[in-house]
Amino acid sequence: MPETHPRMTREARTMGVMVAMYCRDLHGTQGDLCEDCRELVEYAHGRLDKCPYQEGKTTCAKCPIHCYKPALRERMKAVMRYSGPRMLLRHPIMTALHLWDGLRKEPIRPGREGIG
Repeated sequence: MPETHPRMTREARTMGVMVAMYCRDLHGTQGDLCEDCRELVEYAHGRLDKCPYQEGKTTCAKCPIHCYKPALRERMKAVMRYSGPRMLLRHPIMTALHLWDGLRKEPIRPGREGIG
């Protein structure tokens, strides 16, 4: 199993927390995610694993490559719109790190720094 960069691990964890918050509040789940939200998290983790930018990536919203299927992208946008404002109170450090990651203007492919 390949080693995962801490930046990618953090992004996966942030996304998982946001989906869990959405699922608990809007779908009424306690503990485990509903089937739809579990599928969304698994899909998103798969997309992160295949991201060509890996630790050099910006947030997905600013990425030039939109790798989500359109329907799943809309579902993730709904999760982000709901959970984003609530993250600041419930997970302030995670929110600050996510906002920091979003300050990167364009992603950098690993091994390609300085080429251009």
